[in-house]
Amino acid sequence: MVVAKATWNGTVIAETKTFEEVEGNLYFPLESIKKEYFKDTTYTTSCPWKGKANYFTLDVSGQKNENAAWIYKAPFEAAAKIKDHVAFWKGVKVTKE
Repeated sequence: MVVAKATWNGTVIAETKTFEEVEGNLYFPLESIKKEYFKDTTYTTSCPWKGKANYFTLDVSGQKNENAAWIYKAPFEAAAKIKDHVAFWKGVKVTKE
């Protein structure tokens, strides 16, 4: 079985065997992230077909990566499969093995 991992600052911050792939991004189920590294932010963006995304800042070993992860808590119907899934950017390494 394929395992997806997200790593930042030398630390695995999410790992799962069940993920969704949308527009080249891997979306990790909320329960697969290591919540101690994630801090809610007030930053949001809007996608015309997915809806409103809320962001997290990563804090690993004292290093912060602002708004480096996002989640769709209430996506539009077309993106229902990524509800409560987290995706990454801004230097977070995401792999499938």
